[in-house]
Amino acid sequence: MKYKYPDVYDPYGPMAPPSEKVVDLADRIAALPPEEIKQIAPALLFRLNQEPPQAISGQGFSFGQQGGSGAGGAKAEEKKAEKTVFDVKLEKFDAAAKIKIIKEIRTFTDLGLKEAKELVEKAPVVLKQSLTKEEAEAIIEKIKTAGGVAVME
Repeated sequence: MKYKYPDVYDPYGPMAPPSEKVVDLADRIAALPPEEIKQIAPALLFRLNQEPPQAISGQGFSFGQQGGSGAGGAKAEEKKAEKTVFDVKLEKFDAAAKIKIIKEIRTFTDLGLKEAKELVEKAPVVLKQSLTKEEAEAIIEKIKTAGGVAVME
């Protein structure tokens, strides 16, 4: 399988594609059985003459309430698993509403007209990342009003 650029908008700029050697190596590694994949990191560390990373001690860190009943611990873990950061993804849009969508995207991003147009034309594409649930829902509603379909991820 050949390397394919991701369709997701990357605010930090595109990365150079890997060389053919790296792609071939990745394909060969992916074809290995799991037992042999586990041996790659130690073998590379030895070959490159590097020390393995040291384990980080949890001593001195507070991880919330300790002890208590088992049910209380399960509730705390359940709360922790709740997602707090969301991305908004433009799934599709009506071709007649393209200009409205571009204008709307420019209101909540720092993109220029050309960049916003290119972003919309790549749909499905992530429009904005690391939002609160309320911010994401507001953006989704604006996109929906303009004639597009956006989802929260």
